Amino acid sequence: MDKKKSFYRPELTQSGLAPTCTVIAYDEYGKQRETQIAGELPLTIYLDRKEIVTLMTLGGHPEALVLGFLKNQRLINRIEDIKSIQVDWETNAVAVTTNNPIENIEQRLEKRTVTTGCGQGTVFGDIMAGLDEIKLEHFPIKQSMIYALLYNLREYNDVYKSAGAVHGCALCQDERIINFVEDVGRHNAVDSIAGKMWLDNVSGCNKIFYTTGRLTSEMVIKIAQMGISVLLSRSGITQMGLDLAQKTGVTMIARAKGKHFLVFNGQKLIEYDAPPTRRP
Repeated sequence: MDKKKSFYRPELTQSGLAPTCTVIAYDEYGKQRETQIAGELPLTIYLDRKEIVTLMTLGGHPEALVLGFLKNQRLINRIEDIKSIQVDWETNAVAVTTNNPIENIEQRLEKRTVTTGCGQGTVFGDIMAGLDEIKLEHFPIKQSMIYALLYNLREYNDVYKSAGAVHGCALCQDERIINFVEDVGRHNAVDSIAGKMWLDNVSGCNKIFYTTGRLTSEMVIKIAQMGISVLLSRSGITQMGLDLAQKTGVTMIARAKGKHFLVFNGQKLIEYDAPPTRRP
């Protein structure tokens, strides 16, 4: 079984917010219209009363977002170390309480890098530690499956369709979408899915991670840490993202839309079983 019952779950609030709200705008004819816009709120994470970072988010999955952020930043490695995650939107804050104090937390917070992630993500100094130890399981990928997955993903992106201004990420197995999350930044959506995987004890083995955003070094690092070996995007890539994909063995497929895609790493794993007909 890929999905197993978790033996431990921290205490969690259920504080998800509606992702959009209705406002008045005026169209090109000067006529008043009601339209949807994406929500955006700051959420400051406090770890054992120590301020860690402020994330800008839709607020749809705040507990999973915080859990995935702490895991992907390597601030907490065992879910059993987390006692509770309590979100309070009146103060735009979330209190994370651990069962045991985190060692060397001050030193680990000293070095921060503001990334190119939408909304400016923050990466702590030791996020790249242990990349050499990651051993990903690879599997063949059929071209026809990529096309089927891209087709199925058209049924999602609800917030983007109604309001725009967001990125979407999905955890997939073959052409099936297991989880789909939208947020104002793609790194938030990644962390939310990572948090859901951690809570539900879902392995990254034989999974595909899809994002509407560009494939940067931060994206590759997080996906590799989640044990996922295939990264698929409708956007482009960065040089450092490609370097780290080659280092970790992440299969990198980008500019994927309709019947088009580009494989930047892992080409030998692709089975070209459904090449589109060339135009004369």
